[in-house]
Amino acid sequence: MNLQILWLRKNLFSTWYNGLLTVISLVLLFLVVRGVLIWAITQAQWAVVQVNLPLFLVGRFPQSLYWRIWIVLGIAVTLSAISLGIFLENQRLTKRDFVISALIVGVLLVVLPVSLIPRLWLLLIAVLAFAGFYVGRRFAKLINPWISLGYFLSFFVILWLIGGGFGWQSVSTNLWNGLLLTLLMASVSIVLSFPIGILLALGRTSKLPVVRWVSVFYIEIIRGVPLIGILFLAQVMLPLVLPPDIRLDQVLRGIAGLVIFSAAYMAENLRGGLQSIPRGQTEAAKALGLNTPLVVILIVLPQALRAVIPAIVGQFIGLFKDTSLLSLVGLVELTGIAKSILAQPQFIGRYAEVYIFIGFIYWLFCYSMSFISRRLERQLSKSH
Repeated sequence: MNLQILWLRKNLFSTWYNGLLTVISLVLLFLVVRGVLIWAITQAQWAVVQVNLPLFLVGRFPQSLYWRIWIVLGIAVTLSAISLGIFLENQRLTKRDFVISALIVGVLLVVLPVSLIPRLWLLLIAVLAFAGFYVGRRFAKLINPWISLGYFLSFFVILWLIGGGFGWQSVSTNLWNGLLLTLLMASVSIVLSFPIGILLALGRTSKLPVVRWVSVFYIEIIRGVPLIGILFLAQVMLPLVLPPDIRLDQVLRGIAGLVIFSAAYMAENLRGGLQSIPRGQTEAAKALGLNTPLVVILIVLPQALRAVIPAIVGQFIGLFKDTSLLSLVGLVELTGIAKSILAQPQFIGRYAEVYIFIGFIYWLFCYSMSFISRRLERQLSKSH
């Protein structure tokens, strides 16, 4: 207790004016929090969220095929739990950590405004998450070489489950809405823009003039155009430059616009990491007999990527939030479905409740990426 008092006195009440500013700040904070809580409890009409929760999450996806979405969620959660278990293999976890996690899951299962069937699905997915985490920690060395292949194969399985085909009922991409579309487009765009950004960064630092000029031209042109302009160009221009018998779906055109834009910024972030590598390391690697591709893959890229992890994750977070602009080009993702819900006669004017809810969803995913980034940086700093 004495240490806490000393800390408060040193940091918040060191002088009379610091103490006065602290008291004023606490009073203002109390008034703001009190006003927000009063509004949220007594005035806000959260029925708009409860009634339209399926629309927020999966949009107009056929209700009879919701079981596919639950399987997709189960696959994604299980793989993520296995990866987390591998990542935390050497970290000591107590029984209290597992008990707290189980209590949080139990509380969520009780308080979530869903019917019995979704609760059972969520319970099953929670069990899969705990099992995947245990398997990841227990067999980390055995699973680690294959986890990337698991993600790669699961991507096609997830697309098959969502879109159908190959003997299953097809679901038009016009029915891929809400958070489902946001996560799908953000994930695909991140996965595709990352390797393209690496190639552009390497091209910009290349000694071959043609490769360097082409990379510089692409990066500078794309960085000088706003994202909304690129999204409109992707929707309008791509069908014109492709052969007449090839018609890209609207979702694919949206992904193309996000990838084109994000790759240019990713290249600049990675170029900073490449320039931070001392030239002596590449010269030493070549002296040992490694050719240029091996020097880049084994020596330069691992260190460059480690140096720019915060910038890369920041780019991923920005790309995830940039998917909200897709509503302006006709794609009904999370922000677009919110606009549709606000057009319902019984919920006209409920802007605060709707946008606070989708803002919380965006914050939850963005904070998760930021948290994983910090843990990854800490883990890499310990191992090196």
